[in-house]
Amino acid sequence: MHVNSPDIKLSDNDQLVVWKYLDLSKFLDMLLSQKLFMSRSDKFEDQYEGTFSEPTFEEIKKIAANNPKFLDYYKSHREKVVVSSWHANEYESFAMWQIFTKNNEGLAIQSTIGRLKKALIVEKHFEQYIGEVNYIDYKKEYIPFEDTFFPFLFKRKSFQYEREIRIISDVSHSQMSINEGLKIDVIINELIEKIYIHPKSENWYKNLVVQMVKKLGYEIAIEKSDLESDILI
Repeated sequence: MHVNSPDIKLSDNDQLVVWKYLDLSKFLDMLLSQKLFMSRSDKFEDQYEGTFSEPTFEEIKKIAANNPKFLDYYKSHREKVVVSSWHANEYESFAMWQIFTKNNEGLAIQSTIGRLKKALIVEKHFEQYIGEVNYIDYKKEYIPFEDTFFPFLFKRKSFQYEREIRIISDVSHSQMSINEGLKIDVIINELIEKIYIHPKSENWYKNLVVQMVKKLGYEIAIEKSDLESDILI
């Protein structure tokens, strides 16, 4: 396992706080399976995911003129790269609650870069990397393509608010067939430092999460988000 690579940008600060916002069913699936879901890169809503900026594409087209398979490789490669997305932020994010949870339910996993590194269990058939996403102008800026991971570590500037950290793997050499994505083994107690319950959720919902986590044998701190705490006047 390579949790980071000299070519992939990642903060040296293992205490950097990262978050994953998700609904209760996905969270429960994670606890029961002790696995982290990684989505296939071409299944994200952003259609630019894993593609190239215009300057890079112009260069690739020149190479592909004499080697058509070169471009085909990059198109099909998106189906073999899987990603788990995390949000880097010292504090919880109101915007992330809005985007990734619904109906005043859902929760946020708080972790750190260091915890992500320790939580990943070595996979036999592919390597794992952790990297920061770079936000660029796709019309003007160049994305290097010497490394096959690079297209998956760049996004358009309009997504800058995501401040995304990615766990990323390429399963091309594993002969694995993946549909929506795949699940990787993780150490749950390392992965999760704390759980925050949706700020607009009711008390019964928090109690449900507390009981569920306890019955599954995990000792994880659980708090209600303080974004909706009482106004002091």
